[in-house]
Amino acid sequence: MNKYVIETDKLNKYYGEKHALKNLSIKVKAGKTTAIVGSNGAGKSTLFKILLGVLAPSDGTATVLGMPTNSLSPKLRGDIGFVNEEHSLPFWMPVGKLVTIHKALYVNWNDAVYNDVVAFFNVAKTQRISELSRGERAGVNLAMALAQQPKLLLLDEPTLGLDVVAKRAFLEALISIQDLSSCGIVYCSHSMDEVERVADDLLIMEKGALRFHSTPDEFVERVSAWMVDFEEKMPNKENFPGLLNINRIDDSYQLVVLDQNDSYKEHLLELGASNVFKVPVNLDKAINSILAQNHASKAL
Repeated sequence: MNKYVIETDKLNKYYGEKHALKNLSIKVKAGKTTAIVGSNGAGKSTLFKILLGVLAPSDGTATVLGMPTNSLSPKLRGDIGFVNEEHSLPFWMPVGKLVTIHKALYVNWNDAVYNDVVAFFNVAKTQRISELSRGERAGVNLAMALAQQPKLLLLDEPTLGLDVVAKRAFLEALISIQDLSSCGIVYCSHSMDEVERVADDLLIMEKGALRFHSTPDEFVERVSAWMVDFEEKMPNKENFPGLLNINRIDDSYQLVVLDQNDSYKEHLLELGASNVFKVPVNLDKAINSILAQNHASKAL
């Protein structure tokens, strides 16, 4: 089995003059869950379409399970599972009939996996799709995708629009099979809580390019936040190495910086800051501080 379920090398995609993917080189490990995050327009949807063989690269290469994505064989396509945010299923059909059809399409179908996953959502095979909530349809989609026993599972905003209970069930079902499967999972989400729960690796994309690739913990360690006061006028931004953003909180400032160690406190004091102290940073704060650089910000 390949060590990597996805490999891209200097992958580019153009839509006319729009450069949607820019020299994207990534590797996604088998048996791991890799989260992809980024603002709208980061290129995530384009990447998924290329990985599924729906779009061809403009140049560069993209391989899935060792095969170029523009020539995926029918057999290999059967090794790729895909769940997106729409959860579109034929409303008139009973769940059991839908499962029977899917089962006939996949030679590695595993009834036990389907039953274990769908149990998180309390869906019966006798129910019609039209009787299911959005969260229950999401559960059926996930159960069928996992029951085909894919080598690669692509999840594109799968919990978007789900209520809290359905989101929890979806994540618990996914987590329950992570340690039991050698499947490589790519999880695209705007929810950092979800990313924190499921991800082994983290890819951050911006404007079609790869900005960071590391574990979530390693990434958070690179970002630090400092509370400071300035009695006089605050120095220009250029005086703050690694600055990601500045937020005004009451009469104080919070500086979020990248790749700065604890000696940063001395630097701030030399700039005339007082009441300097470091505050905790979680994954949500760290990622949003990175992405805020390319958007209109409240930073001073």
